[in-house]
Amino acid sequence: MTDIRAFIESTKKLNQLYVIKKRVSTKYEIAALTAQVDGANAILFENIKESRLRLVANLVGTRTRFAASVGTKESSIHQKVISAINMAKKPRVISDGKFFENRSKDISVLPIVTHFEKESGPFITSSIIYVQNPEKKTQNSSFHRLMPIDRTHFSIRMVEGRHLHRSFIDAKEHGEDLRVAITVGVHPAVSIAGAYQAEWGEDEMSIANSLLGGKLTLTKLPYSGRMVPSGTEIVMEGRILADKTHKEWMVEMLRTYDFARAQPVFELENLYFRNNAIFHDILSGYSEHRLLMGMPIESKLNRDVKKSFPKVKKVIMSDGGCNWLHAVVQISKTNDADGKKAIEKTFAAHRSLKMVTVVDEDIDPSDPVAVEYAMATRFQADKDLTIIKKVRGSSLDPSSDQKNLLTAKLGIDATRPLSKRKEGFEIAKIPKADRISLKDYI
Repeated sequence: MTDIRAFIESTKKLNQLYVIKKRVSTKYEIAALTAQVDGANAILFENIKESRLRLVANLVGTRTRFAASVGTKESSIHQKVISAINMAKKPRVISDGKFFENRSKDISVLPIVTHFEKESGPFITSSIIYVQNPEKKTQNSSFHRLMPIDRTHFSIRMVEGRHLHRSFIDAKEHGEDLRVAITVGVHPAVSIAGAYQAEWGEDEMSIANSLLGGKLTLTKLPYSGRMVPSGTEIVMEGRILADKTHKEWMVEMLRTYDFARAQPVFELENLYFRNNAIFHDILSGYSEHRLLMGMPIESKLNRDVKKSFPKVKKVIMSDGGCNWLHAVVQISKTNDADGKKAIEKTFAAHRSLKMVTVVDEDIDPSDPVAVEYAMATRFQADKDLTIIKKVRGSSLDPSSDQKNLLTAKLGIDATRPLSKRKEGFEIAKIPKADRISLKDYI
């Protein structure tokens, strides 16, 4: 039960899956239909014009399905993720990976989707790349999008300084290409682990194994030597070439276009796939993309900020902030300086944050109306506003200084001032309102 098929089947039983049997195209049509189910059901395409493979999208496009993928409820996501990080356990290795059922040397068998009108081409958006850490000799797993160049080559998006890029630079400095493996179509728990920004030298597949209750198995690949989940739908292995680049640009998490970049090139050695394989597509900038990237960071914030400042009760990465740039922090305030201290600690825990809003315990940080209410009734701009200029921010923010990766950050203390009358901020309640229903009276 640790492959994508098992999760799709469980999603179907919950009536949260649309199955599309009508013939569809990878060029814009699949993307358009996926956009229409954003924040709702997953969608499975069984008849694709350009490929014999099936395709699933919006698989963990809601917090409820995100929670289900790691075997918990929505209210317990962070406890489950944090526990898996703290108690990561190496998966068992087996020899008979299911993906060995078919083999090809041609990436055109894959239903790679063209999503947006001004992107440089179609992209594989769910691809996880596996590489050996050159210092620790452990394995690293991380998301990187791929644009096909021809039948055996992709351009591969890398962020400078991240773990894959560091491994690539190390190989290049030694005059070598970098052997890697790539998976497409894994259980969402594997995707969640791959999206988590683990420390240098930590193996994300050990986190995935803990999320899956110790049931994940890996299989070693013959060319790259990498270990990938045995139930993966599609596996590629090959080399990231040390001396070749290709220009590309894509839509990012904020649903805006990135600028053109010359990126390294991956050369295919082997492509394996299961019988009746299922390709996984993630629509950039939509809910599945934001949740896969943002929720592991939200878990990390709930762990780290609470640890450094115990008055913090909950941290939410807001949907309006693309689950990446804005956070709302709920605190138990006992001192008027607590709000600004929470702002400081939260910015320190996630460098990409651009805005942090702090609220009291009676405000639901996941409710944007409640948060705005707190700002309207408890915030004074001349005293409760924090502005931090010219600091490192997110490369995704198009309004920032992207050349130097500098931005301005905003902190809003929307908590009740302790010097004022407490009753003046109490939200009025109607007794027995939760036990009285209109339907009993009409």
